[in-house]
Amino acid sequence: VCSAVHTIENELEDPTKIRKVVQASLALCSFVYIMISFFGFLLFGDSTLDDVLANFNTDLGIPYSSVLNDVIRVSYALHLMLVFPVLFYPLRSNIDELLFPSARDLALDTRRFILLTIALICMIFLGADFVPSIWDAFQFTGATSAVCLGFIFPAAIALRFSASLTNFLQSR
Repeated sequence: VCSAVHTIENELEDPTKIRKVVQASLALCSFVYIMISFFGFLLFGDSTLDDVLANFNTDLGIPYSSVLNDVIRVSYALHLMLVFPVLFYPLRSNIDELLFPSARDLALDTRRFILLTIALICMIFLGADFVPSIWDAFQFTGATSAVCLGFIFPAAIALRFSASLTNFLQSR
């Protein structure tokens, strides 16, 4: 959700409340993750798989095991449906800024809004359909981000500001 912080801040009536919003969000997320991990460990013990949802493919050996499996799967699907708009909004907003920097606001251009939304959803669907494992996507993202953060971004920043730094030092 960290990618949505700036867009959420822009939508707040009082942007000074962003600190409280972030603190409440982090506290709630931490609580939920700790509870899920705690009860997952209580339920599965040392046989907990990396993908916890894979543990729910088997009979759990407890009463109403199939009902619990269904409740977990439905709640996961509900989570995905609720988090998608929060993450999709900054994606669409940033892609629009990148592709159409001088165009009017996206909220005012319904045609561009709909076309961009459909294009992004189709690309996301195709990625989900053709990537065989989510772990491949995680590995690609991790490797790409590590290289960018470690080498490319620092070099780009140094190149960007080297001329202005040289001019500043020469003027002194």
